[in-house]
Amino acid sequence: MKKEIKEVDEKRKIVRITTADERWYLKEIENKEGLPEYKAVPSVTWICDSYPKGIGFYKWLADKGWDEAQAIKESAGGRGSKVHNAISAIICGEEVRIDSEFSDSKGKVSELTGEEIDAVLSFINWNNKVKPRWIAWDQVIFSSIHNFAGTFDAIAEIDGVFWLIDFKTSQQVWASHHLQVSSYREAIMNGENKIEGIDGDLKLAVLQVGYRLNKNNWKWTEIENKFELFKAAQLIWKNERATEKSMKGFSQKEYPIILSEKITTTTNKK
Repeated sequence: MKKEIKEVDEKRKIVRITTADERWYLKEIENKEGLPEYKAVPSVTWICDSYPKGIGFYKWLADKGWDEAQAIKESAGGRGSKVHNAISAIICGEEVRIDSEFSDSKGKVSELTGEEIDAVLSFINWNNKVKPRWIAWDQVIFSSIHNFAGTFDAIAEIDGVFWLIDFKTSQQVWASHHLQVSSYREAIMNGENKIEGIDGDLKLAVLQVGYRLNKNNWKWTEIENKFELFKAAQLIWKNERATEKSMKGFSQKEYPIILSEKITTTTNKK
């Protein structure tokens, strides 16, 4: 099990710490004495995992079984990361080829699979049809007011309307996705995370790419702001996972690097 420590925003001095079952964001702030210290908050996705998934998810889980479900989720997570990285490259104006390589959720770099290429092509088709003006993407959001942090996918202007867009490769949009984008919107609209180029309200949407249930191969879903439900999920998270120690940014369990030392044996020869 590895603990990943990564600086995700050099300018604002924000660091992300990820373990097997936790993800924290730490931001350097000044305390009451004017001395620097780090404020730690949990990630939005970790908080949203505490929200009930709904009967459809639990039926799927019962049908697949825990081990198979976990394998499917890990595979989907890797696929989603590669597609997301390809989409970010396209938004940046980079050339993306059929043999371009992108990293998955575990940092492994490889070429896109056929299914991933279909998802990327569906985004390109949507992008060419809708012609959004991209304003910001892959930007870290940190809320000291509400105690959470995360990274939104993209913000774009479409026909004079500003949208915070979440890209998904899944075939379903779960309630947790609604809470996720709602939290990002709140941390932007309350002035904590100013985004240059936004002049007006910010609407929410999920763009599913590689969507198999229509001929477009993509699906656009406008999302209602559900920040109040996010706060409810945050209360559940605090009740189930947070302790006084963990709320300061420390894992509830500190595992030793070496679980069992190597034992050297000697053989007596006669």
